[in-house]
Amino acid sequence: MSAFQRILVAVGPSPARHSAVRLAGELARLTGAEVRVVHVVPSSASVAAIVPLEDPAEAQAVLDGALTALRDKGVRAEGTLARGLTTQVAAAVSDTAEEFGADLVVLSPHHRGAIEALFQPRVSDAVAHRTGAAVLLAPEDGEEA
Repeated sequence: MSAFQRILVAVGPSPARHSAVRLAGELARLTGAEVRVVHVVPSSASVAAIVPLEDPAEAQAVLDGALTALRDKGVRAEGTLARGLTTQVAAAVSDTAEEFGADLVVLSPHHRGAIEALFQPRVSDAVAHRTGAAVLLAPEDGEEA
């Protein structure tokens, strides 16, 4: 039996998602794992309202693109959109991993400066601390899945 039977891959709108999807797909083909793709649609809170930071159609297109890339390679994949404030993205990914029973979470790292990281930890770091699953950061390569 393989160590990885359930792989969660978290995708965002950046091109880095393609390497995460490709890596999750390759691992799933090698191990026979099933894959769940999650895309967290972020919002920002102001004094008067919660403002979505991504158009719903664009969010669905990101999710659908990842699912198509996986399924085209023969990987069993399903997907879900989650919603949360920008400060809740890591929690949404971790909660989805737990609900799915993921034993591996694949993410693409988001690069930012040291000052910004002090005030808001990287999603990948926060997920690694919140989940009981193994966490794998996919290297960015710029190619589509």
